[in-house]
Amino acid sequence: MSTGNEAPATWLSQDAHDRLQAELDELIANRPVIAAEINARREEGDLRENGGYHAAREEQGKAEGRIRYLQELLRTAQVGEAPSADAVAPGMVVTIYFDDDKDDTETFLLGSREIASTTDMTVYSPESALGKAILGGRAGQTCTYTAPSGADIKVTVVSFEPFSG
Repeated sequence: MSTGNEAPATWLSQDAHDRLQAELDELIANRPVIAAEINARREEGDLRENGGYHAAREEQGKAEGRIRYLQELLRTAQVGEAPSADAVAPGMVVTIYFDDDKDDTETFLLGSREIASTTDMTVYSPESALGKAILGGRAGQTCTYTAPSGADIKVTVVSFEPFSG
């Protein structure tokens, strides 16, 4: 049963999925190296004044956080091409124009920041102000959103298509 609270699916191309999986595998394989570094620094003496020990612990914390993030992302991501849709959805390349100036266009990918490492294209999150405004939009539809600066910005959806990665 759908509660309507599910987050939009994160779509990853097979190539992006494989790269993130390789990063995860490398981080997991590096765990013993970090642990050995921490042990070596611990043996140097007083931990309160041991910068190398604290740096190694901080590196371990960052690596473990990234491991947990990647595990969850890869567990929940949809792999393949995002389904075509008749409205703007996550995983789509969207072209918009600003205000009423059809020459002031921007084309970007609406999706997870993780996808940004797989493309040179600008990526906007569906949770961003712009992303929320255009989600569900159709070609020709005009939306207004409030930018972080507080300015109201009007955009019109020109086109959208599934991201092919």
